[in-house]
Amino acid sequence: MKSAWRVRVPLCPPRTDRTRLRASGLGLIFRFCVPFLKGRLRALLAAPLVLLPLLIQPAIAQAAPATEADMGLYTRIGAINVCIARTAGIEFDKAVAIAGETIAQVIQGQHGGVIQQVGTKPLTIEELRKGSINSAVLGAVQICPKEVPADVTKKVNDLIKARGAGAAGGAKAPAAAPATN
Repeated sequence: MKSAWRVRVPLCPPRTDRTRLRASGLGLIFRFCVPFLKGRLRALLAAPLVLLPLLIQPAIAQAAPATEADMGLYTRIGAINVCIARTAGIEFDKAVAIAGETIAQVIQGQHGGVIQQVGTKPLTIEELRKGSINSAVLGAVQICPKEVPADVTKKVNDLIKARGAGAAGGAKAPAAAPATN
């Protein structure tokens, strides 16, 4: 004698000869199994959606400020993008704007707009854009000075000299250009 708690419930109701003749393949599954599984399927699909906010929130909370090494990497990537764009014939202002926007979006997305060298307060996207464009220009002057307009190169070099003399060694010079092979 079988006990009531061991009754197996089939996934789909049993098919009759008439239903076998009418439907075949996927039509049969959708016609008979989907209504039967409707409650179970809804519960199975809803479970991950309920847990999704719990999984996403720790990732947002763990966004660390951009370190000096991160900023050096982002500056080099932006500068290389400027150099590549200029070599392809794109105007300097457009190339710098695209590279600056890329850096700003990465900092905003990966670090929540917080840069360790600046402080603990998140920067607005506009502040990030201004700083990122400056970083891209500084990096481009170091990596590919021939692709940077002469007046921009002169302004950057003058600014670096003035900052170096004014701070008496207190300010760091921009990151060195990567070694060429």
